[in-house]
Amino acid sequence: MKSLLISLLLFAGQMVSMQPKHVVHLRPNSDAIDIGFAGSILELQNAPEYIHLPSPTPSRDPQGNEWAIEIRNFGPHPVIVIDKDHFSQRINASQTIHIYSNGSRYILKR
Repeated sequence: MKSLLISLLLFAGQMVSMQPKHVVHLRPNSDAIDIGFAGSILELQNAPEYIHLPSPTPSRDPQGNEWAIEIRNFGPHPVIVIDKDHFSQRINASQTIHIYSNGSRYILKR
């Protein structure tokens, strides 16, 4: 009985760690990525040609983790993610990229 209970607890712990990231979308008629999207997946569909990363560049999210976002472009056209100073990245339709901030600039994570 104890081994069954331990197995169930281990399985439940693995399920918690396998939960997907929170999915977010741009607000209607917006071209700005919200700083609160940290740690989320931003899904784009019929997005503007250019979308803007938060300014100033964030250093940490509210939980103290590195500010990062995953962006998926469902199309139908490419989107360019930009920052006012240093960062510009094209995302083709059906492509996903991961961007993080080191506190002073944005970096594409490969």
